[in-house]
Amino acid sequence: MASTYHDPAERGYLRLFYRDWHPTRLGKLMTGALAWVSGLGLTPQVLLTLRVKGRRSGRLRDTVLVVAKHDGQHYLVSMLGDGSEWVRNVRAAGGKAFVKRGQSHPVQLTEVPAGERGPILKAYCQVATSGRQHFPVSPKAPLSEFDAVAERYPVFRIDPA
Repeated sequence: MASTYHDPAERGYLRLFYRDWHPTRLGKLMTGALAWVSGLGLTPQVLLTLRVKGRRSGRLRDTVLVVAKHDGQHYLVSMLGDGSEWVRNVRAAGGKAFVKRGQSHPVQLTEVPAGERGPILKAYCQVATSGRQHFPVSPKAPLSEFDAVAERYPVFRIDPA
């Protein structure tokens, strides 16, 4: 993705946290700290900590993510696209993961086909104030603009395990 598309968030202060569709060291540090706080249940309900086995290490990896709600379902969106570590780990784990807000609960993450992602991406951009900066689409844009970029941003539905 990095060679084909420019990350719109790579401007201003967000450049300290993301470069070339990947978090910087500072970005990783901040994400880890926020994942810990979110895992304790001390952040707004829109955030949760995703725990998934690392595809190489086999150890649980924590990532804080924004939960998008659409049609009564809950979704996780990769603002950094296919190259995101958590996306690669979820795929390698067959969707088996845990979500944590105080207590940890097993979940099954099911990847949503690109043709169905547009409305979910729009819902995500309504609630993910910093995450929306990675999208080349305004949160107020028509659904057709979200459909046009949907294949670049993986989306996973959260189901009970």
